[in-house]
Amino acid sequence: MLAALEQARKAQAAGEVPVGAVVVKDGEIIGVGFNAPISGHDPTAHAEIRALRDAANTLGNYRLPGCELYVTLEPCAMCVGAMLHARIARLIYGAADPKTGACGSVIDLFAEPRLNHHASLTKGVMAEECGALLREFFAERRAKV
Repeated sequence: MLAALEQARKAQAAGEVPVGAVVVKDGEIIGVGFNAPISGHDPTAHAEIRALRDAANTLGNYRLPGCELYVTLEPCAMCVGAMLHARIARLIYGAADPKTGACGSVIDLFAEPRLNHHASLTKGVMAEECGALLREFFAERRAKV
């Protein structure tokens, strides 16, 4: 999660919502990503999607079996869908997202029995640190308005 927080700080430095993600296989980071939808003019440029793309490029395969994804914020439905298609084995996230979280906060796509893949889920890892980064970012943004 420390590596994902480092990615989140890169997003923050770029003026993006500070969310970071890393994909790990056999204890080694094989993919990294941070939020970039604003600068990239790309609604799909979430940290998780970028980390999955990086990992898939590293492995030369769009499937990522045996991989774990660490992300600082509970993923949205789009990102969970991408994880399911990639066959991620385990998701570990920090702060919950009560507005768009698709891992239990709003909906739990990993628990949907009709979907053809399921991953194990670990919630709340370094949640305070992950949440603090987001709170600071939005407080600073509100202060500028």
